[in-house]
Order: sequence, then C-alpha cells, then structure tokens
Amino acid sequence: MVRAGVVPGQRALIYGTLGVLATALICGATVAAFGLNRVFTGLFAGIAVGIAVLVALFGRDVVVLTDRAISRRTPLHESDIAWDRVVAGRFTLDERARWALALDLSGGDEQHGELVLLSIPPVVRPVSNAYEHRKREQVAQIRKMLRHKRVPVTVLPEIANALHEHWKLAPPTAR
Repeated sequence: MVRAGVVPGQRALIYGTLGVLATALICGATVAAFGLNRVFTGLFAGIAVGIAVLVALFGRDVVVLTDRAISRRTPLHESDIAWDRVVAGRFTLDERARWALALDLSGGDEQHGELVLLSIPPVVRPVSNAYEHRKREQVAQIRKMLRHKRVPVTVLPEIANALHEHWKLAPPTAR
C-alpha cells in the first residue's frame, strides 16, 4: 500500500476555513459559557479542535495505491480505480513549476482523465530535512508500485537527472 495524492487548492481553502470556523466556534462557546475571563482557555481549546479538524480532513484526502486498485478518498467520498484503466504515468512540470507525478486514465469520470499522485518542489540538493526525506520515500514507493504494475512512465530528462544525482533514485520508469 502506497499513500499519495495532492489536495487541490480550492479544497485546501475549504479545509482551512473549516479549521478556523471550528476554532472560533469553540472559543466563542467557551467564552459564552464561562465568561470573558476564559478567553485564553477558549482560544487554546479552539486551536486544539481546529488542528484536529485539519488533521482529520487532510488525513482523509488521499490516494492509496494497492495491488488490487487505486483508491481515491476525500472526507465525503471514496472511489476505486482499476489498474487496467491506467494508460501511463508522467513525471513533468505542472502549471506552478513544481514536479508532478500523474497517471493518465482511460474512460471514467476523472477530471481530464488524470490522477495526480505527487507534486513536489524541484530537487536541487540532497535530502536535508524530514519533508524531503518523506517525498523521496514516496517517489521510491510509487516508482516501485508502478514498476510492479508495469505502468510505463515518462520522465523529463532534467527531473530524471536531478532525482538520480541528488536523491540517488533511478527514474520511475517501468521495465
């Protein structure tokens, strides 16, 4: 099982708004119930609930690659995509100059027939922090799963070179 996925900006904005609303609601309820002297208590409780809401929403919004199928999960919906619908994969630049690893799908109702698995900033140095280490591991896990499923992957040469040079990863291609 490999966890991947990218939360679109519009959905991330909705999740952030819900987190702020939860914080304000808990803070307001605490102040209303216990008086103005409990503003900081309400604020701390509200922040804790707001963070819990964000963790729950972002934690549920994921793509899970398994041997059986690809599961696309959001907080309100879950759907499976069969591996036979995957035509190919590509590791290219997205519209924000980030590196995006996406699968091209045949048929179905996915927007534009594409499923984005990963979006990372360009790799320009060896792994130097926990975020980069996690992304390196994700790329390696996705690469392994795509090879196992014999999905052909197109990789831009500059991405392949940077992954090999800085992260010591062979390009995520099918063999």
